[in-house]
Amino acid sequence: MRRREAILLAGVPLLAQEKNLRVTVRIETGKGEILVALSGDRAPKTVENFLRYLDAGLYDGGVFHRSVKPDNQPQSAVKIEVIQGGPNPEKKSGWEPIELERTTLTGLKHVNGAISMARSGPNTATGDFFLCIGDQPELDFGGKRNPDEQGFAAFGLVLKGLDVIKKIQQSPVTAQKLTPPVKILKMVRV
Repeated sequence: MRRREAILLAGVPLLAQEKNLRVTVRIETGKGEILVALSGDRAPKTVENFLRYLDAGLYDGGVFHRSVKPDNQPQSAVKIEVIQGGPNPEKKSGWEPIELERTTLTGLKHVNGAISMARSGPNTATGDFFLCIGDQPELDFGGKRNPDEQGFAAFGLVLKGLDVIKKIQQSPVTAQKLTPPVKILKMVRV
C-alpha cells in the first residue's frame, strides 16, 4: 500500500494522492511563473468553475488587470492587498455565475498566497480571480470588505511564485488598473 503524503493547504491537511484534494495549476505570466494548488474537496463548485475556464483555454491570453494596494483604495475603510486576473477579454464563456462557497463552509481562509474568486455580490463569480498578498481576513465570511459580509470563495494556495505576485502588484497602475495589464501567457494543469 502506498504511503499517503500529507501536505498543508491554507493550514488544512490534505492528502496529495487523492484526485480531488489537490489539483495543481501553473500560471505563466509576462512577469514569471506562479504555481497554485486548488482544493477541490473543500471548494468543489469554485474549483470546477475555475478548471472549466482553464480547460476551455479562456485564461490563455488573459490578463492580470488590477492591483489593490493600501495606497490606491482611498474610499475604502478596510484596506486589502490583492492582484486580480481573468480570462482573455476576447473570449466569452457564456456560462452563468456560480454559487458563493463561503469560507465558513470550506474552512479555507484568505491567507498570504490564497487564490479566490472575484465577485460583485453573492453568487456573481464567473472567471475573474485574485491572489492575496499577506493575510486578508476581511475577505473571509464576516469580514468588513463588502457590506454583505459574505466574503469571497478562497479555493487554493500559491505553492511557488509569491515573488511574481509581488512584481505584478508593484507594476504601474492608474487608480487600481494595471497599465499595461500583465499578460497570462498560458495556464495549465500540472
